[in-house]
Amino acid sequence: MKEILVLYYSHRGSVRAIAEQIALGIDSSGIVAARLRTVPRVSSNIEAREAAIPDNGPPYAEHSDLEECIALALGSPTRFGNMAAPMKYFLDGTSAQWLSGALAGKPACVFTATGTLHGGQETTLLSMMLPLFHHGALVLGLPYTEGDLHSTQSGGSPYGASHVSGPQGDARLSDAERRLAFAQGRRLADVAARLAGVTR
Repeated sequence: MKEILVLYYSHRGSVRAIAEQIALGIDSSGIVAARLRTVPRVSSNIEAREAAIPDNGPPYAEHSDLEECIALALGSPTRFGNMAAPMKYFLDGTSAQWLSGALAGKPACVFTATGTLHGGQETTLLSMMLPLFHHGALVLGLPYTEGDLHSTQSGGSPYGASHVSGPQGDARLSDAERRLAFAQGRRLADVAARLAGVTR
């Protein structure tokens, strides 16, 4: 079965929760499967500083994951309106994949989480789109045909799924956030399958 890479960095669990919902949406298609991967934290001198294998959760991503999968969902918490350093560090190391066109023509989407409603979600989503455009990926958003975009009181954006964790860093997604993340995963799966010629 063809796979879609769900690649994320999560500090307190919010982005991981969105990633898991996106993966469920992907898997619900029945014709493609999600491959969950994360990236390690980096130290103050910008080097990976975690053990080679995470203590829990999905494995760390390798650049070959970008080559093997037919699509990509990319997620990071917000850091002053930008993606977090561990995700940027991983993406900065993808020159070989850029040169080979590993992501060219593959559909992709982005997702994020913030502590506050106006904490820079949309600029963070846009910041993750920029390297995807350079890689030649086909970036998908969330259309307003998703009714929750009209009524959400928390996360959710036409640029991608999101979560507002509040001052206590609550990683539990609201019902609307959960539905939007699931819908984003399903939409990515449907488009990726169509472009890859995958059928039931």
